[in-house]
Amino acid sequence: IYQAFWIYPYTPLASKEVERAESPDQDNKISILSSNVFMPNENYHKLLSHVKDTQPDFLVTLESNKRWQNALAELNSDYPYQKHCPLENLYGMNLYSKVPLDTVELHYFVEDDVPSFKVTFTKNNSTVTIFFLHPKPPSPTENKRAKPRDIELDLVGNMVCDYEEPVIVAGDLNDVAWSPTTRKFRKVSGLLDPRIGRGFYNTFHAHYPLIKWPLDHLFHSSHFSLVDIRKLGDIGSDHYPLLTTLQLKE
Repeated sequence: IYQAFWIYPYTPLASKEVERAESPDQDNKISILSSNVFMPNENYHKLLSHVKDTQPDFLVTLESNKRWQNALAELNSDYPYQKHCPLENLYGMNLYSKVPLDTVELHYFVEDDVPSFKVTFTKNNSTVTIFFLHPKPPSPTENKRAKPRDIELDLVGNMVCDYEEPVIVAGDLNDVAWSPTTRKFRKVSGLLDPRIGRGFYNTFHAHYPLIKWPLDHLFHSSHFSLVDIRKLGDIGSDHYPLLTTLQLKE
């Protein structure tokens, strides 16, 4: 019963937290494809196929190493604005953007081997900020305690809570949407979850039918309405890609 209370908002029975864009406007749309590629995975063509089919404005690949960066080099002409931090520790991150970026920052908010990106760009005279995150999970094989992940979410939540212009936080947070840590992040940051009232959008585990969790997220400020959110098909990773399209309100 206790768990049902927390997961109920992520069912279609609950009220939607983010309104649907009534008349999608191409000039105001922002689409973000977030994909934890699983570093040993070599099915590059599957992710490339999704990118070609959906044409997102932003692609962020998590668990990216130099091999993945080289394999996605064919995107360079369509996505000329990039930031790369390839690593061999399962926490590399590569960003590809069709949109000209005003600023691109590489941060190590908590741990010196876990990068995050912060980018800004201009959309209809507004400065939009996006944080891309991938904190370590509290698992016996990786981080033995949740504290660094929780600190990172607290830090970013406190950073964005005072933003007056549009802001988005996206990535693999290694946590479910209804956990105490993520609920605290949403409360502190004031950001909205477009999945509320729509569904779980479970992105992990891609290969175990009976074990599914929504570990990949996108939260945003009230400046946006939702055009579409969907989980894309298997790319050979243990995560499914998550594609979210928002519309900046007039």
